[in-house]
Amino acid sequence: MPPGHEVKKTHQKCIKKFQKKKLVRNVKLEIAGYRIGFEAETEGLSLSVSKKFLTSISSGTYEDITIRVHRSEYYPEPDAAKVFHAPFVEEIDGIIVQNNPDFWSIWKNDSSLFIKIIFPLSKVEKKAVLRFSLAEKEWNLWIDTDETEVDPLEYPLDGLILYYLTVINNDIMIHASGVSHDGEGYLFTGISGKGKSTMANLWAASGAQVIHDDRLIIRKKGDGYRMFNTPVYDNDYPLSCPLSKIFVIEHGKENIVIPLKGAASVSQIMANCIQHAWDSRIIGNLMESVSGMCNIIPSYKLNFTPKRSVIDFILKKDEHPR
Repeated sequence: MPPGHEVKKTHQKCIKKFQKKKLVRNVKLEIAGYRIGFEAETEGLSLSVSKKFLTSISSGTYEDITIRVHRSEYYPEPDAAKVFHAPFVEEIDGIIVQNNPDFWSIWKNDSSLFIKIIFPLSKVEKKAVLRFSLAEKEWNLWIDTDETEVDPLEYPLDGLILYYLTVINNDIMIHASGVSHDGEGYLFTGISGKGKSTMANLWAASGAQVIHDDRLIIRKKGDGYRMFNTPVYDNDYPLSCPLSKIFVIEHGKENIVIPLKGAASVSQIMANCIQHAWDSRIIGNLMESVSGMCNIIPSYKLNFTPKRSVIDFILKKDEHPR
């Protein structure tokens, strides 16, 4: 764990209590400030979560959403129409390979949404349907499996549930790394290969706290914004910090920073946000959220060399802003 971090004793007790249970009928988690409750509806069904979510277990008394988990097959309503489709792809030696065309898809019928899912990384073959509405706090998840213990956040359910929580709350999920240094929060965003992990490693080596190196959720808090990590790795645990500056990054021969303003900042940040572009209202709300953030949080285009010098460069700009 990074220096100075301690898991609260009450949190540790909560984790131990969860691990000791033989039959877990409900699980409460807090991720990025969202309180999520899972309740097993099928008799004899037990719930589990992977290691990366253990430190997000909560003893809270209320949930932002409750997801009722069933062990059975389920079909979306006959009138539901497919509005979005995502194949399962992997990158092998730099080459994008589509391994399965039926990874997950979104279906819509009036206000009801259905996500049909397969689990490509599971040891056993199974499928699921998540039924929800952007206006309701109670969702239902059907997992078609013979297993008596299921993980309601098994990939890709984890990212899908978190994404639609950001949609409901007008928050932002973005491909980015984020660090906290001397009370300042710096976010570095870009497409794969532009240096997000490199930047996180450079700051970590300099003693900064890395909030995450891959995926962040940004939420408006009071007059400012806060960035939160999302569980991706087994050693992840809840972290967040105020957001001070945003950098759209790219490798370069020297360190150069250019301020981004107006539409340029919104469009370049939007390009790295996670978004399901099947509903113009969802995209419109995201654009409004990003625009509101850009009106408050300074953003920059940063070309950088993968050396400690880029940290000194950014901190010096903070000391002597133009």
